[in-house]
Amino acid sequence: MKISVVSTLYYSKPYLKEFCERLVKAVSKITDHYELILINDGSPDDSLATAIELQKGYPQIIIVDLARNFGHHRAIMTGLQMTTGDYVFLIDSDLEEAPELINDYWTVLTSDEKLDVVFGVQTSRKGGWFERLSGKLFYKFFATITSLDYPADSITARLMTQGYVRSVISFREKELDIWGVFVLAGYNQKAIPVTKLSKESSSYSLQKKIRVAIEMITTLSHRPLYLTFFIGLLFLLLSVISICVIVYEKVMYNTTEGWASILAAIWFVSGVILFVLGIFGVYLSKMFLEIKNRPLTIVKNIYRHTEKK
Repeated sequence: MKISVVSTLYYSKPYLKEFCERLVKAVSKITDHYELILINDGSPDDSLATAIELQKGYPQIIIVDLARNFGHHRAIMTGLQMTTGDYVFLIDSDLEEAPELINDYWTVLTSDEKLDVVFGVQTSRKGGWFERLSGKLFYKFFATITSLDYPADSITARLMTQGYVRSVISFREKELDIWGVFVLAGYNQKAIPVTKLSKESSSYSLQKKIRVAIEMITTLSHRPLYLTFFIGLLFLLLSVISICVIVYEKVMYNTTEGWASILAAIWFVSGVILFVLGIFGVYLSKMFLEIKNRPLTIVKNIYRHTEKK
């Protein structure tokens, strides 16, 4: 039996040595036959050099150096494509998720032969009250608009069978949300509560979180397109009612609407039109990128213990 461990590197230098030490110790409790695949996602720091140095002491490490930063989700997919183990353990390398989770996951996964995936869900979401509340509301809205049983507050760390991983990497879209793909792939999955540590700072600013939220919704659901139809229909009905009211007041009372109300109506309707066009624009941009059929990532080098490709 072989276990493949996949992790991405991005500003990971301060954590990498401890991460590898703890991970190797944890995996060794299960099997001595494993590989540790580290995907350098164009990290600006010395993560790559640190990983190459660590490889001297850990021959099981395989380092995949991407040509530039392609993003966390694409880097994960690239790592999954390279796995050869019977089981695959995915985890972030920043130590917010304990490498020892693999032992807990292994106990749960092997206790039920029907299970294919075990993943963690945070017992409490990090951040202040606004971040926790907005996150909770977003996941409720997201579940409604996508009809997916998307696990809120799930973490990266998950243990998967190779059969499940093969199904995940069969998804060919370039504009992907990896957690959505994890759900769409199906199979028998089980969530267990875990505690996630928190760094002093996060690379996800409010602006980036909003962008990610838009990407998630438009990648996994076409319902916003239907929503634009109903918005248009609603305002068509409202405009017809408004016209009828204006005609009635003109005939019965010889009065007309003031310029202020007309101007406000124009601004409001114009805003709705721009909003609807914006939704179409997001979907068209995704179609544009998919039609180009660009590679998911570009692998610059693969470093192994005895050779460099």
